[in-house]
Amino acid sequence: MNKLNQTSILNYSFNDPALLQQALTHSSTMQRDPDGAAFNNERLEFLGDAILNALIAEELYQRQETMEEGRLSRLRAQIVCEEALAKAADRLELSRLIALGRSEERNRGRERPGLAADALEAVIGAIYLDGGLTAARNFVVELLAERINRALRGELRSDYKTELQERLQLGGIVQINYLLDRSVGPDHNKTFYISLWADGEKIGEGSGHSKKEAEQAAAEAALKELAAGGNDLVF
Repeated sequence: MNKLNQTSILNYSFNDPALLQQALTHSSTMQRDPDGAAFNNERLEFLGDAILNALIAEELYQRQETMEEGRLSRLRAQIVCEEALAKAADRLELSRLIALGRSEERNRGRERPGLAADALEAVIGAIYLDGGLTAARNFVVELLAERINRALRGELRSDYKTELQERLQLGGIVQINYLLDRSVGPDHNKTFYISLWADGEKIGEGSGHSKKEAEQAAAEAALKELAAGGNDLVF
């Protein structure tokens, strides 16, 4: 049986299995639907990202009735970061299920955490379209239950972007911008280069196979500079 012929994932059975197949189809396959439109998971990923963030925000809002907005935002960032999503995708063995083009396969794209995380967001988008918000909520809360609980117990470290923002804004508001300098490579295997600016001064650079990954790398570089005694980064 073809590896994409499965119709259920984490206790959810699809009414329309084609949605699951699309969620697990990378753009590198260059597939098209009968109408000639691109058949890949990019649009589902866009939708799933929004649904995921909304559902985690709702879960935190309901479980922490007195927590202030800033803390809620930081907890959500800890829960839905790329690393956490990639690990959750690994538990579902999504990487082995994703349909990849030959070049992406040769470049070991199946091993990239960002690719798995993106596929998980696409699956969430597919479940939302197939079964509605309740189905998506049940899937997300069950899948990320341990991560949510650890965040609420204070056992998780903030992602690099959130940690850097907190460090820089200790003395007041700082304008932080992540700018895309360039991208290199074909659409299905791009490398993005990001520069990080604080109040008009460049304080870090990073690269990655997704903009999110590159932004995290730039923030990590700036944090390392801070740890090494880069006092010029304190605004």
